[in-house]
This record gives sequence, C-alpha cells and structure tokens, in this order.
Amino acid sequence: MRHAWITGVGIVALVGVIVLSAGLFLMADNARATAPTTIANSNTSSTTSWDKKLPSASRFTVLADFGGAAVRDNETGLVWEQTPDVTDRLWTDAASYCLNKNVGGRKSWRLPSIPELASLVDPTVTPGPTLPLGHPFTNVQSSQAKGYWSATRNATISYLVWHVFFDTGLVTGNANTVTDFVWCVRGPMNADQY
Repeated sequence: MRHAWITGVGIVALVGVIVLSAGLFLMADNARATAPTTIANSNTSSTTSWDKKLPSASRFTVLADFGGAAVRDNETGLVWEQTPDVTDRLWTDAASYCLNKNVGGRKSWRLPSIPELASLVDPTVTPGPTLPLGHPFTNVQSSQAKGYWSATRNATISYLVWHVFFDTGLVTGNANTVTDFVWCVRGPMNADQY
C-alpha cells in the first residue's frame, strides 16, 4: 500500500514538472515571437520592425558590399538601388525588369510595395524630390507627369496600380497600361503580387 502511494505521488510530481516545463517553453517561444527581427548587412545590424525614426544623417547607409550601388534604409531594413534607372516602363515590364536586375553583383530585386515606396517620402521637403535631406540617392525623377511604380494593385479597380510622385510625395493610382519609372528594392518579400 505504501509503495502505491509513493508511486502516485511520483506520478503527480512528474506531471507537474511536465506542465511547468511546457509553460516555460511557451513563455520563451512567445518572447522570441515578439522580439524584433535583426538582420546583418555590411557588418551592421538593422531592426526591420519599422519602429524608429532616424535623423537624416544616420538613416541611410551606402553599402560597400554592393560596390556603393545600393543603399540600406536603416529605418526599414530595406536595400534600395542607389541610382534608379531613368527609363519609364509599363507596370508588367517593371516587375520583370526588377526581377532580372543586377545591382552591385546581386540579383533578387523586386518592385516595392506601396508602403515601402512611400516610406522614402519626406513630406516636409519641397520642392521635390521629396526625399529626406542628405539622402544618398541619385537620378530620382521628380516629374509631375510620371511617378514610380509599386507592386501594389488597387483593391477595387483592377487595372490601377499604386505609385508615388516624388515631386510632391503624392501616392495615387495609375493605369497599368501607361509608363512610369521603376525603383527596385531588395529585402523580405512583401505580400503584393505581380
């Protein structure tokens, strides 16, 4: 009888240890899920949670690993072409242009989503280009007639695609049958489809 009681207490204790261990594991797993993601690029870490606002002087880093042809936005963690092409393209051509692009010896470029592209706009800067003061980009077109394509389609009008005018910072829709400029980006995949 005494042996059965000891065995019962042992089983209850073992179950308690398992439940406690499972609880600690779940707490640790939740802590990992809420921690910001850090990526290493050019020997510098960058938080990709879009939770900071950096002064212009420290916002952008020209990447030596890309031969100076790419720039990391330290606010978003995205890597942009330092010098976007000045040829305007149809939206369908813009997507394949970025997919086949080689910048600084690297492929896997893509069209940015509209929030990514609009994140480069500094609404306090006028006249255009409406980029943060001290930015390292060249050849950014600030035309009143043409903007820059995003990968984001308008949800209610299927032939419209969102784009950004860097002369004013305006974000608006444009018919996918006309031409706009293209500024390719590199980074985690966005949810937009081509």
